[in-house]
Amino acid sequence: MTDFFQTTVGLPFGWAWFVATIVGILVIALPLMLAVAMIIYADRKIWAAMALRRGPNVVGPFGLLQSFADGLKVFLQETIVPAAANKGLFLLAPIITFTVALIVWAVVPFSPGVLLSNINVGLLYVLAASSLGVYGIILAGWASNSKYPFYSAIRAAAQMVSYEVALGFILICMVMWAGSFNLTTIVEAQRNTLGIHINGFGINPLLFPMSIMFLISGMAETGRAPFDLTEAESELVAGYQTEYSSMSFALYWLGEYANVILMCALNATLFWGGYLPPIDWAPLYAVPGILWLFAKILFFFFVFSWVKATVPRYRYDQLMRLGWKVFLPVSLFWVFLVSTVLMFYRVGSPL
Repeated sequence: MTDFFQTTVGLPFGWAWFVATIVGILVIALPLMLAVAMIIYADRKIWAAMALRRGPNVVGPFGLLQSFADGLKVFLQETIVPAAANKGLFLLAPIITFTVALIVWAVVPFSPGVLLSNINVGLLYVLAASSLGVYGIILAGWASNSKYPFYSAIRAAAQMVSYEVALGFILICMVMWAGSFNLTTIVEAQRNTLGIHINGFGINPLLFPMSIMFLISGMAETGRAPFDLTEAESELVAGYQTEYSSMSFALYWLGEYANVILMCALNATLFWGGYLPPIDWAPLYAVPGILWLFAKILFFFFVFSWVKATVPRYRYDQLMRLGWKVFLPVSLFWVFLVSTVLMFYRVGSPL
């Protein structure tokens, strides 16, 4: 795209790179925000179907405009800041949460060569950027100057940190098997896995358990049911969002769903071939890679909604026990197991 602005528009390299970067950001961010609005609608329809209800069906055809009506409603509401709150941090916290949910998409490959930044340490960037989301939650609880939001923020921080440790070890297994931190390289390494013409590390018996653990850890990381302990209504009113209203509340809501879509995209990218078709068969490659990635994201989002509609909420001690006493030791053992298998399998050849 930089070459286009240089050769066609005639901009110098610096300005061409700057304009190309801005255009790339908008091409990713604007459809993503639209996707968040529609995914909220899909979430509500899935819950309704599982509870034998209709769901949104009045605003627009089939209720498709319900999310936009809700967004307009909160936009027109007054933003109320508690008198005892730290006003600056109180308003900054939801902005941090929503922004962090968007910046991670810079390294997600939508098709071969179609991504904003193809950096060699893309996976480390994903871990670093997604870890920043906890600051928005901590600041929300502390700046509200209220006991229940602060208690919920502490819960959320402990929950996110706990499952990030297991996620890190799971991703180490993927990096060792693919031999790179670059997300595009990881996707390309999943072609024709095990020589059976199926794309995706998920069919590898050694990596399949890690894909399941990554999916569950992603639910805990994003605070989705059955791990939504940060807003357990019977204990914490509405969690760290209790004092928020209007667009400040909406930014948390949108940030949560943007993180859910991101986790679905990472599941598809790291374990199930990303933009590759599920079967390594030449005619399937005629379908654009972004459509395969989008289909896989929708499948994993359905799983997220399915779990939320059917699985009861964990107690907090059960949540922490699963993270520290099950996922952490299992993922750590799997790092040693995968490294041992690779040492014997690839002896005498580079990773």
